[in-house]
Amino acid sequence: MSEHVEWSDTEAPAPSASAAVTPADAADAARLVAFGLQPKLQPARDQEYTELLRRYRDDPAFARLADAVAAGLGLVVLEVSPRAGMAVTAAEDSVFAVRMGDYARRTAADSGDRFLHGLAHLAVAALAFPRPEDLADDSYIGRITVNGVDAFVRQACRRLEERAEEQGDNTDPATDAPGLEAAWRIWARRSATGATKDARRLAGSTTGIVGKAAAFLTDSGFLQRTGDDHGGTYRTTARYQLQVRDMAGSAAMAELLELGVVPVTDGTASLLPADDTSDLDLVADAGLPFHS
Repeated sequence: MSEHVEWSDTEAPAPSASAAVTPADAADAARLVAFGLQPKLQPARDQEYTELLRRYRDDPAFARLADAVAAGLGLVVLEVSPRAGMAVTAAEDSVFAVRMGDYARRTAADSGDRFLHGLAHLAVAALAFPRPEDLADDSYIGRITVNGVDAFVRQACRRLEERAEEQGDNTDPATDAPGLEAAWRIWARRSATGATKDARRLAGSTTGIVGKAAAFLTDSGFLQRTGDDHGGTYRTTARYQLQVRDMAGSAAMAELLELGVVPVTDGTASLLPADDTSDLDLVADAGLPFHS
């Protein structure tokens, strides 16, 4: 079955916007939002989902009702389409919001690792969509590998170290200081893989941290695993593009892009600096797609 659903232009005319909203309408709107909260569900594989998406397009009153249901749950509607389904993201005060601190506590006890997990998510987003035009192109599919993300971050670490030396900055600040300047020092000192007796990747190694980020994004419907090479290979989904597009103006992303590091996995792409990033500070818990 095709991954994308085409909406026909010959559908029956939409009902009048002045028609009274019924409990059944409210239930259908809530059902559509519930589908949107199942990030791995593809509209093309569920007929009810497809019909509700079509109704959202054709019935403005129903669309407003669905938007209101989402807003009441603290959700922001990013897009409603056959491509992405009902793509939503959680507002900061939503019960569905995922927080960097909670995520990091599930993966490590060291408070310094919160920076590393946030940096891993930022790096995945930056490598998946390295150019502004990649984020703007709905047909673009980003591809990343775990080892490639780690190599990219280490390249960024070297750039930050060079910048610190040029500016005469302290090269050994407290590890709990906010910002990329602190995060790179922690990352650079951490083993890339570590090793257990049976040659498994250590969870606390940098590739282990990137692998955890990739697994989380896969479970969240943002990435699809495509292979095991290079520590794990992944492709982006429409939902992830919308998520990164929504967060592309964050201070954390701007600071990483400002380095101008060329992605190590694709020499044809370049990370372009955002406009006027001189007054942006990276908050301690910044990360995609988390709230601080």
